[in-house]
Amino acid sequence: MGSGKVYLVGSGPGDPDLLTVKALRLMQTADVVLYDRLVSQDILDLIPAGVSRIRVGKKSGHHCVPQQEINQLLINSARNNRRVVRLKGGDPYIFGRGSEEALALRKAAIEFEVVPGITSAAGCSAYAGIPLTHRGMSRSVQFLTGHLKENDPLDIDWTKLTDTESTLVFYMGLANLNVICQSLIDAGLAPATPAAAVQDATTGNQQRVISTLADLAAAVEQAQLQAPVMIIIGQVVSLAHELDWFSATIQQAEIDNRIDESAFA
Repeated sequence: MGSGKVYLVGSGPGDPDLLTVKALRLMQTADVVLYDRLVSQDILDLIPAGVSRIRVGKKSGHHCVPQQEINQLLINSARNNRRVVRLKGGDPYIFGRGSEEALALRKAAIEFEVVPGITSAAGCSAYAGIPLTHRGMSRSVQFLTGHLKENDPLDIDWTKLTDTESTLVFYMGLANLNVICQSLIDAGLAPATPAAAVQDATTGNQQRVISTLADLAAAVEQAQLQAPVMIIIGQVVSLAHELDWFSATIQQAEIDNRIDESAFA
């Protein structure tokens, strides 16, 4: 029995044009691809016919495949002398559990490489018109998870998150949005702090809600946003309307599609 290799590959936030050249090359030369739920269909469509695809994605409260089983699938595939791509949304090492899989591979003496991807926070903020840092507004960024395993309560020292010159980005925070916003206010962050929620970032289905910390949860509920949603809190959100470029791109694409369709009417 031979030994293949596993590539832990970040696929970015959803737009296939944001894939790295290396990620695309590995996807197109793989024997098998194990992919997460958040990997967009447009990206999956770039995998050649004949490549084995295994969906191992997780959804909050509904784990499709347990992590230990994913680890074993990677190990078994490599031991069968296969070139394995473990395709993850965003970046493998930022809330992607890539390091857990890497440790399991190391323990099993399986060769692996890690291919970084554009993390969802960076892609989401750029496409939403929100710079993560801006002179005079934000000099630091904090990435946090808004969801813990088994739906445990968030164990966060909220008092450390009240720096008005810092940007807060919460991954997987939709289900706990009320708790996040109220906890930050209780810890001393001003209720009027600009805040945003972005659904399906970087894709044609992107939606964003721009509000304040006090009103964000209600605004998101009214807009009926659905996961995946990224939460961004800080003064930089005040630039969202002025720096919004992607909404116009989507609108132009819709116009172009209508023009194309009319040509065949």
